[in-house]
Amino acid sequence: MAEVIVAFDIYGTLLSFESATHELSQHLQADAERARTVAQTWRRYQLEYTWRLNSMGHYLPFNEVTRNALQHALNDTGSFLSEPEIDSVLAAYDRLQPFPDVEDALQKIAATRIRPVVFSNGTVEMVRAGLRHAASPALQQIEMEIVSVHAVQQYKPAPATYRHLQAQVGGSAAAGGIIWLVSANPFDIAGATRAGLKTIWVDRDQAGWTDRALPGVEPTACISQLGDCVDIIL
Repeated sequence: MAEVIVAFDIYGTLLSFESATHELSQHLQADAERARTVAQTWRRYQLEYTWRLNSMGHYLPFNEVTRNALQHALNDTGSFLSEPEIDSVLAAYDRLQPFPDVEDALQKIAATRIRPVVFSNGTVEMVRAGLRHAASPALQQIEMEIVSVHAVQQYKPAPATYRHLQAQVGGSAAAGGIIWLVSANPFDIAGATRAGLKTIWVDRDQAGWTDRALPGVEPTACISQLGDCVDIIL
């Protein structure tokens, strides 16, 4: 029987940005609205920077991209943080907490033959820190290999990143493995689908698939609760 591998994106799929938003609020005079605006702008630039770097054929590690994007977001929103405060916010990024549905999903996976891995734009060190600090017994106990795009020095959704995932986990057709990518990020789903992987989009807002970067490229399945991926895969 072919091995079944589930590659989870981590940022925005397993881990929520709320912890970083809260930390921002602490340094912005407890202004929750401004903190949320900065956090949303930060995330937008973080992703935009990865795509720009791909287009320019250049690479910076994700921790540097994340710092640079935060500074851009602060400038754009007319906000100011000192360097120690920026360091504090970035430290919170290593302590992001899981979405409420993650615990149940990983418990379900632990009871199956599914092999879970984490596939991320983050460096291995960033992902390890995130998993280590997450307040989730299942995340602490389940063994998950970390596959980082850092090894190929390109970011999702570049085709090379998905080839790297396949090479690392042995999920190529020749190896007989089946890889499912589970992500809440539409660009990740589109890239993986285009690369020939089976994909599950985590649509927690139940907004429906609206991405049109590549019309006709859609996820294999959509779910609103992470644990539902187990029923689809098996």
